[in-house]
Amino acid sequence: MNNITEIFKEKKLKLTPQRIAVYKYLQSTKSHPSAEVIYKALQPEYPTMSLATVYKALKTLVEVNLIQELNVGEGNFRYDANVCSHPHIQCINCGKVDDINGICFSNLNTEVTSYTNYTVLSNQVYFYGFCEECKTKLTKK
Repeated sequence: MNNITEIFKEKKLKLTPQRIAVYKYLQSTKSHPSAEVIYKALQPEYPTMSLATVYKALKTLVEVNLIQELNVGEGNFRYDANVCSHPHIQCINCGKVDDINGICFSNLNTEVTSYTNYTVLSNQVYFYGFCEECKTKLTKK
């Protein structure tokens, strides 16, 4: 929690209760929720917080590198409090997104520089397949 306070102070940004709530929620889950899921989860505790406020809080948290935004296609974004470089896997049936642990792509940015004249800043690696639940449902049909 001190991390967010220091970063916001350094960036001269206002640390609102809503931004703290969104950040805490993301730190408490590994499910990579959408803005709508976060909004619904926070509604009981923050009934006056709008969906627009959640989107603004997410945008700010991404900009200060406290969370990462995952583009899972067709304008659908999910959010992850783990900002360390790591791959994700998405179920092509239900849309669930999970981290893949144990594989590190930290050297990927350096390796790709020999194939382009771009200055590489970051990367996002995605894999696609069927989650365990969907795989079970599909094999029972």
